[in-house]
Amino acid sequence: MANQEIVLFDLPSRPPNKTWSYNPWKTRFILNYKNLPYRTEWVEYPDIKGKFQDHLPKADLYTIPTIILPDGTWVTDSWTIAEVLEKKYPEPSIRLDSPYLPKIRAVLVDVLTALKGIYAPAVHNVLLNDASKEYFRRTREEAFGATLEEVAKNEGGEKAWKAAQPALEKVTALLKENSDGPFLEGKNVGFADFAWASFLLFAQRMGDDVYQDALKYSGDASVHEKLLEAVKPWYERADH
Repeated sequence: MANQEIVLFDLPSRPPNKTWSYNPWKTRFILNYKNLPYRTEWVEYPDIKGKFQDHLPKADLYTIPTIILPDGTWVTDSWTIAEVLEKKYPEPSIRLDSPYLPKIRAVLVDVLTALKGIYAPAVHNVLLNDASKEYFRRTREEAFGATLEEVAKNEGGEKAWKAAQPALEKVTALLKENSDGPFLEGKNVGFADFAWASFLLFAQRMGDDVYQDALKYSGDASVHEKLLEAVKPWYERADH
């Protein structure tokens, strides 16, 4: 039976439990911005496949965020979800045609690739509940070919931030292109802003030291802080 509420599957955190990962943040931003009725269902990493596999095309990896629309349709992947929600609920628009969106999408890949020695250990040590820790460690260590401790030692710290610096500075330059700000397109907010704010909120959840380093290596903290302040109305709902 169809419900009028959207279901958002998200990853829980240690108390206080609320959104932490940048990918579900992107989806939550859209739901909040469009003022769509939704509820959150929290799913620990090892439980994702069992919950999703009967409802989505067979895949090697089932991911969060995933949503269930009121008509019962399941949609997965934050970028795909954005397209579906924009088509189904076009107002207010999240501006998926913005020229800034592909730029931010590319930068996010570069930043997160450079910072795996920062975020992978932090997610395990700071954010995850015990129910997800073993799964996260095992799957990430298989992917990296090294322990989380080795990744932190060899690819973390200042080395990681210097590798991420060019991409972080690129976002700073993009945020400065429209001087009337605070958004990438000046006064008009869009999904590109939400996508970058999602990374900043992820950095905050990992710890103030991580967030401050992100600001430091961006070259100008102020434009990022102004963006976060401007999108605050759409990230205040983070735990239900």
